[in-house]
Amino acid sequence: MIAPIFVSHSSPTLLFDDVPARDYLGGLDHGARVALKLMYPEADIPVLQLSVQTHLGPAHHLKLGEALRPLADEGALILGSGSFTHDLCSVEWRASNAAPEWVTEFSDRVIAALAEAQIEDLLDYRTLAPFAARNHPAGEHFLPLFAALGAGGLHAAQFHPSLTFSVLRIDAFAFAG
Repeated sequence: MIAPIFVSHSSPTLLFDDVPARDYLGGLDHGARVALKLMYPEADIPVLQLSVQTHLGPAHHLKLGEALRPLADEGALILGSGSFTHDLCSVEWRASNAAPEWVTEFSDRVIAALAEAQIEDLLDYRTLAPFAARNHPAGEHFLPLFAALGAGGLHAAQFHPSLTFSVLRIDAFAFAG
C-alpha cells in the first residue's frame, strides 16, 4: 500500500502536464519489489511507486524526478529501478559473461555523460549513445534513470557495475545535486 503521508505530501507537487497523482492499491512492480525485498526484507518502510510513462520520454521522467526532489531533500530514498542495458533477445544463458562491444560502448557513453552531467546528451540518448536501440528496444527499463537523476541531483556516480548473461547491465548509481 502507498504510504498516505507520501501521497498527501507529494500529490500537489506531481500535478504537472496533466499527470495527476493517484493512489493505486495494487502490488509493486517487480522492478521495485525485488530491489526493496533485498534492501528491506521486513517491508517496514513506506513506499510510493511511480509508473513509467514510456510514451512521454526521458524529459518527462527527469521533470517527474525534479518534482520529487523535495522528498529526497527531506531524507526519502528515491530508487530508480530499471536496467542499464536490456536486450533480452541477446541474452547468453551459458556464455562467458563477457560484454559484447554494443553493450560496452553504450554503457561507457552513458556513464561518462552521467559523470559529466551532460543532461542534454542523456535526454537524447536514443540518438547520441551508440547502440541505444539495441540495448533498449523500448525505453521502459532505462527511463527510471531519468527520474532518479531529477530527484537526486544532476551529478551521478556509479558505485556498482553489474553484468549478467553478457548483455544485462544493472548498474547502481548515487546522485547528488
